[in-house]
Amino acid sequence: MKIAMMTNNYKPFVAGVPISVERLTEGLRRRGHQVVVFAPSYDDQEEEADVVRYRSLIRGVACGFSVPYSLDPQIERSFREGNFDVIHVHHPMLIGRTARYLSRKYQIPLVFTYHTRYEQYLHYIGMSGLAGLLPYYIRSCTKQCDLVIAPTQKIKEHLEEIQIAPPIRVLPTGLTKDSYFPDEARSREIREGLLKGRRYLFLTVARLAKEKNLDFLLNSLRIFKEKNGADFRFAMVGEGPERKRLKQKAEALGLKDEICFVGKVQNEEIKNYCHASDLFLFASESETQGIVLLEAMAAGTPVLALQATGTEDIVQNGMNGYMIQVSERAFAEKLMDILEKKEIDYLSQGALATAGSYESSRIALKAEEAYRSVFAGCHRQVAMGGMVMIQ
Repeated sequence: MKIAMMTNNYKPFVAGVPISVERLTEGLRRRGHQVVVFAPSYDDQEEEADVVRYRSLIRGVACGFSVPYSLDPQIERSFREGNFDVIHVHHPMLIGRTARYLSRKYQIPLVFTYHTRYEQYLHYIGMSGLAGLLPYYIRSCTKQCDLVIAPTQKIKEHLEEIQIAPPIRVLPTGLTKDSYFPDEARSREIREGLLKGRRYLFLTVARLAKEKNLDFLLNSLRIFKEKNGADFRFAMVGEGPERKRLKQKAEALGLKDEICFVGKVQNEEIKNYCHASDLFLFASESETQGIVLLEAMAAGTPVLALQATGTEDIVQNGMNGYMIQVSERAFAEKLMDILEKKEIDYLSQGALATAGSYESSRIALKAEEAYRSVFAGCHRQVAMGGMVMIQ
C-alpha cells in the first residue's frame, strides 16, 4: 500500500507524536509499504527520502517546535503526484483540516489517530475555558474519517463517551528493536556519574512543562527524603519552559543535591538512562499513552506512576510497577515500600515481559490490517454506488 502520513510536528522536534509517527512509518516500511510523511520544516532538519517538508509560519519556538503552514500548496502538489491508497493524519487541526480536504477531493480513505487530550493543553494559548467545547470539535472533525485510532483502551472509551461517529481501533505506539538492548557499559557510566556515591537512582523523562505534573514528584521526594534519608538521586531528562522554576523549587524543598536536571538527551540514549536507573517515576495525568513508560520497561526498569489514562493500560500493580492515587504522601510511601521489600528485580522481569508485546513490527501489522479494512470498505461502497467517504 501507499500511505500518506500527515503530521503537525516531526523530528527533529522531540515529542510523543513525532516518535509515534516515526516508529509506525519505519515499521510499515519494513513490511514493504511505501510511506510518505508530510511534516513541517525545521531549522535543523535533515534531508530524508519520502518526507515532504511543507512550510512553517514560525520556527524555533517552545524548545524547537514549528508552527506549521498547513495551507502550503506543496502539500497538495506532492499528494496529487503520490497516488496514495490511504491518508493517516495525526492531528484534528491544521494538517488535519488539510487531510480532510484531500480525502474528500481525491476520494481517499482517511484514518485519524487521537494522540492528545487537547483540553489539557489549552492553557498554553490562554483558552482553558473552551475545554467543554472540544468534544463537539472532535466529533465534527471525525465525521469525515473512515477510522479513528486510539492509542489505549482508556482513550477508546473516552472517544466512545463523546460519541464520535467512525469505528475506533486501539493501536499503541510501538517500540523499536533497539529499545530492548541498552548499552551495558554506557548505562554503568551514566549510573556512576549521576549517583555520585549514593545508593538509588530514580529517573523521569518528560518535557519540563506544567501538564507533566513534575511538582508532584518533587513534593513526593521531599517526603521520601524526610522519612528515608538522602541516599538517592533523581534525574530529570528533558527540557521545557518550567526548568528554571522547577530548579528553584527543588532548592527551596532542600533537594538541591538530590535532583539532577540532565537536559535534552538523544532518543537512542534514553534506553541507557532507563537501564541505569532503579525506578522510573511518572506523575503526568495528561498522557494518552505512556510511551516513556514502555521505553523504561523495555530497558528493564519498573515504573511508579500516578493512576491515569496514560498508565492504566500499561502498569500492572505488583507485576511491572505500581500505580498510586494522587497523593504525594502515598507516592513517597510506596517508593519506600518497594525499596524495603526489595521488589525491583522481580518488577524488572515483569517490565520486560510487558514491553515485549509492543515491538514495532507487531504494531505495524495491526496498522496494516486497519488500513486494509478501510480501503476495502471504501471500495465496496464504490461498487454499490455509494459515497467513498463518510460525510
